[in-house]
Amino acid sequence: MGTAARDDRDVSGLARTALPDRIWTGISRQHLARLIAELAPRWTAAGEDRLLERRGHERKRAAGAGPDHDLPFTDRVIATLVHLRFQLPHQALAELYRVDRSTVTRAIHEVRPLLAARGFAVPGEPGIRLRTLADLFAYAAARGVTIRLDGTEVQVRRPRAGKPGRRAFVSGKKKQNTEKATVATDEKGRTLWAGAFRPGRMHDQTAVRTEGIADLYERLPQVKSKVDAGYRGLAKEFPGQVEAPPLKPKKNAAPEEVAAYEEQRHRQSSERICVEHANAEHKQWRPLQRYLGRREHFEETFLAISGLVSDRAAAR
Repeated sequence: MGTAARDDRDVSGLARTALPDRIWTGISRQHLARLIAELAPRWTAAGEDRLLERRGHERKRAAGAGPDHDLPFTDRVIATLVHLRFQLPHQALAELYRVDRSTVTRAIHEVRPLLAARGFAVPGEPGIRLRTLADLFAYAAARGVTIRLDGTEVQVRRPRAGKPGRRAFVSGKKKQNTEKATVATDEKGRTLWAGAFRPGRMHDQTAVRTEGIADLYERLPQVKSKVDAGYRGLAKEFPGQVEAPPLKPKKNAAPEEVAAYEEQRHRQSSERICVEHANAEHKQWRPLQRYLGRREHFEETFLAISGLVSDRAAAR
């Protein structure tokens, strides 16, 4: 019994020593420490709210009384980050920490929403975070930032046969079942916002229109954006604000016209390519390469990861 207990302590102790490293969590230890300090009060408050709802009355003894958690808050954050980084099964993390699988599942379901709700870091202004598309436009208008917009798709599980809306996830571009998100960056490829989550069949432009982007362009005419050909309709509607690639000349076009087109297309592409780099940065995290979890948790997972990516990018 003593040997078994000692082995258990050794394994969990090794996990607590190794897993906080950047290679596992995707963030530096300094960033991890700041993140834990930021989330701890919110986690405590959320736990108190759950207990109050379950009890139906205020607590009758001091906070902190009763047994300790099998998995302390710091370990809950680290386990969630490792899961987001590598999409490790909950059971594998439970074995590393020598706890029940349900403990890890509960920890991830508690911490992931806190990460998703943080929003996106603003370069040079640590006290400000952007959470909505309206926040992004207000920031771009105030700071004179030209937004780079692009859609990205992630393969997800195929909906059950016979389920309504099953075909909505079939992407015509990827020929797979996907979910789509829209990412916005500044001229240096720093993520400022991600959202407009829609099934993969929906067009990129339709996705952002359903988020009210046309109304925001009308309200803030000083905001400018650079987009790809998928947003050409917005460029036609707001020619002074939205810049899309030029139309390809006809086959019998003069060489001078073709050369001017190529020069303009290359310039616009080189100014917009930074948002593609941001999408690639997000997809260094395994769940955004191919998402294996429940589709109803995809949006939360994407927001949690992109918020962490924005923290690192804001320091550039």
